[in-house]
Amino acid sequence: MASLTERKAYREKIMQALYEATEGNRLLGVTGTKLAQDLAIPAEDLAAACTYLVGEELITVDWTAGNTPAMVTLTHQGIRRMEAEEEKHG
Repeated sequence: MASLTERKAYREKIMQALYEATEGNRLLGVTGTKLAQDLAIPAEDLAAACTYLVGEELITVDWTAGNTPAMVTLTHQGIRRMEAEEEKHG
């Protein structure tokens, strides 16, 4: 299992990848398979990070039978958070 530092990094990577891939559009999403491959996140840690982000109401996830994210999308709150980060960092 990942350390706290790794878990936080995975969450941020997921949020950033979703924001960049969807350009802040709530109607677009990214497959869990693509996130796992692109971000090199182990399946177990991807599921845990997505569960956490769902709990924070930053993303929504359509789950497959094995608790694997099938499709991941940003929520309105998630988009607002990423836009605030973008404004802060330029």
